[in-house]
Formats: sequence, C-alpha cells, structure tokens
Amino acid sequence: MDIILHLGAHRTATTSFQHYLRANAAGLGAAGIGVWGPETTRDGLLAGVIPPRGSRPAMAQLTRARGRVGLRLERMRAAGTARLLVSDENLIGAPRHCLRAARLYPGVGERLARLAHAFDGRIARAVFSIREQDAWWSSVLAYGVARGHGLPRAGDLDRLVTGGRGWRDVIADIACALPGADLVILPHERFASRPEARLAAMIGAETPRRAARAWLARSPDLAALRRAVALRGGDPSRLPGDEGRWQPFDPAQRAALRECYADDLFWLAAGADGLARLAEETGPDQAGTHPPSAQTTRGQDHDIEARYLA
Repeated sequence: MDIILHLGAHRTATTSFQHYLRANAAGLGAAGIGVWGPETTRDGLLAGVIPPRGSRPAMAQLTRARGRVGLRLERMRAAGTARLLVSDENLIGAPRHCLRAARLYPGVGERLARLAHAFDGRIARAVFSIREQDAWWSSVLAYGVARGHGLPRAGDLDRLVTGGRGWRDVIADIACALPGADLVILPHERFASRPEARLAAMIGAETPRRAARAWLARSPDLAALRRAVALRGGDPSRLPGDEGRWQPFDPAQRAALRECYADDLFWLAAGADGLARLAEETGPDQAGTHPPSAQTTRGQDHDIEARYLA
C-alpha cells in the first residue's frame, strides 16, 4: 500500500481540501484510495507519535502508536485499499507554535521522523503546500487574535520577518525526515482553490470535481477581529478601521517576506538541490514562476475545533 502525506501549511485550503475528500470518499474508495483526515488522525490513532510531556517514555508511546497504525493499515490492505492519503495540517505542528518561536515550523523534522517510524517507513510521497510568507503570517496572526492572543507589537512583527527561516529550510527538514519519499511542493497561490488539482498532484490520476469549489475556514476579517478584541476588553482601535483582510506588516516588512518567498520558489524551480520537486501543471501557466497573492473570498466558513494531534 502506498502512503501519501498531505502536509498543508494553510488552514483554509487544507480544511477545504479535506471537505472535498469527504464529499468524494465513496468514489475514491471504489478506486482503492483510502483517506485519513483529522477525524481519524486526532481520534487516538496517532497518540504517542508526538508524546505529551511528563507521560510515559517517548519511545514506548511511539512503539504503541506504530502497532495501532500497522493493524489499521493491514485491515485496509486486506479490504482492497491500494493507496492511503493522510491529510491533517497539524502533522507538521500547529501554527501557534510557529508564532511562539517566530519561525516557520521549527520542529517539523522531528515530528515527521517519528511519523515515518509509526508508518514503518512506508510513506511513498509527501505533498507540502507553501504560501507567500506575508500572507501566511497574516492569516496565522488573524486566527491567533480571534482566539484570544494579544495583538502583535512592532517587535513581534520584526521577529517574524527576521527569523531567518524560509520554506526552503522547512522543505529541507521534511526531506531529511522522509528520505525515501517523493516530496512534491504545491504553491498555495496556484492550488488553494483547486482541490481536484491538488489531489491530482498527489495521486497522478484524474480526480473528481464534486464539492471542488467550497472555500472553508477563512481567516477572520478586520470587522471580526475588532469584535473579538472588544469582547475581551481589548482596544480594537489598534486595528485598522477599514474592512477586508488584516495586513499587520508595513510595506518594508512585506517586501522582505515576499523576497524570501521569491527566493524559495527560484530554488524550487532550479531543482531544490534534488530534495523536492515543484508540482507541474497543464495549461498556459507553468509552476516555477512567482505566483500572485491569492484573493479568495467565496464560500462559507467552517471549522473543526475539536481534537488536535498536538
């Protein structure tokens, strides 16, 4: 059985993709493709892959997780599943950990190395989505503020800009943790609103289009953020008074973050030192050029708050 990891770094696109997978579960199952989404990965199956502090020895927990995963995989194989797609944005760590560290996914290598062990080294492909850093950090900050985190100060934003870790570093860590896997990179700006194209990049085959245009779990806009800050007794006047998406970075900071992303894409288009490959597309646009920022607003909000991997 081929195991494919979907490592989405953007919550909106990943949640929408998981909705698409659930909507097409029957057809995918008939084609021999199984799916583990958050409803599976966060329901105890992977407990111990990332051990909580102060509990049983880490290796003992990982061994038990490996046994649970192995039994589930064997049942699926016996039932005719030829490919298993595992999709959970928390596999690489929660974005709130990135905020605390002011760096992109600092623990991704260790997390995925333990996950690879739990899957007995059978991960054939990992598909990782990246996004312009200014848009990615803005979205993460918006989610954080809506959930009770304080508004960032100037020094906080500077640390995000000068952290010195781009997607290239994250990709290198993933490749090191999954040395035998085919690592495919999807630019968010091209694939976010096209789950059927995202799935095609994962399985290399024609994909269904049912529920392919739902756009879920969008980050809160400025009006929602002002309400959230006011409800907890904060000062909403620290947020801009206009409408639409929140952009906390100034023009110089945005330029620095976009330059870093352009460097990442150039490195990927040049071959990524053999560590990964940029997803190819058919049509007039070719992956490898610098994609524009996504401005998707359609769809309805949806979220899954219960049960987290870590």
